[in-house]
Amino acid sequence: MQVDGRLDGGLAEARAGASTLEELGYDSALVPEVAHDGLLPVALAVDATSRITLGTSILVAFARSPMSTAVAAWDLQRFSGGRLQLGLGSQVRPHIERRFAMPWSRPAERMREYVGALRAIWQAWQEGTALDFRGDFTQHTLMPPRFDPGPLDVPPPAVFVAAVGPRMTEATAEVADGLILHSFTTARYMREVTQPAIDHGLAVGGRDRNGFEVRASPFVVTAPDGPDRERAITAVREQIAFYASTPSYRPVLDLHGWGELQTDLRELTRQGRWSEMSTLIDDDVVDAFAIVAEPDGLAEAIHRHIGGYADRVGLTLPPGSDPDWHADVVRALKKTAVVPSP
Repeated sequence: MQVDGRLDGGLAEARAGASTLEELGYDSALVPEVAHDGLLPVALAVDATSRITLGTSILVAFARSPMSTAVAAWDLQRFSGGRLQLGLGSQVRPHIERRFAMPWSRPAERMREYVGALRAIWQAWQEGTALDFRGDFTQHTLMPPRFDPGPLDVPPPAVFVAAVGPRMTEATAEVADGLILHSFTTARYMREVTQPAIDHGLAVGGRDRNGFEVRASPFVVTAPDGPDRERAITAVREQIAFYASTPSYRPVLDLHGWGELQTDLRELTRQGRWSEMSTLIDDDVVDAFAIVAEPDGLAEAIHRHIGGYADRVGLTLPPGSDPDWHADVVRALKKTAVVPSP
């Protein structure tokens, strides 16, 4: 199993953070686009590393034209010597329309086309052919020589897409190199909803599972019994509550019979009662969404939770954890054989 690390902190932490992840044995360092730009830290991380893959998890695709993303990714792939993993996500409608002031409609179809546009642009640069991409949402038909960056000496960037619902999952399996599972998922949802959607998308695209990677990023709580564990569980309750309030993620709750939890949490957000939301997340919900384990048993617990459904795991361990133990967990996960789900 491949192990992906999270590179937080923006530009200030990019070099040191990526170097540390490489030293600990991670296979990649991925930048989330939350309060900082998702691409700039990748460029700095390239200079601080020599082995690991670098990329985004996720870059907000619908906030950018496919051409803008294609140019930046092409430059980073060249600069890194082929080590870029471009992770894309749709975000949700309010953020796209109200934060980024960009259009929103038919997100699964738009993402399928977005990846197709990237492939077409990159193919034109790599092969020197005319650019003629005509989609329902974007068209790219102009590429004068002056604006053509030229071919790469390495393959084009790998494209991963984040998905929760079956339609986005199917579109991802049809056209992308890999799927990024949202942390807000459960083993049951993966088994009953996500895996069938992957299988359907691969069949539509005429593709094989061996050429498609699935990345899981479960919520993790690891600490001995006591105040540290309780604080960690409280933090996870807050994360689960935040995502559970989002209408787009309600189907995950519905599968478990917890759909009304989303309604209740949504009402608290409308009232600005953010601090009360985590009190609605009981132990059963935590157990379904999070991996809670003693430090020595963490790798085994992660494997039990996602081992049959993922080829890669995104791991974020507590700040200040012992580096030797941290490296041991990474090594244990990397030794885990990936057994395809039935």
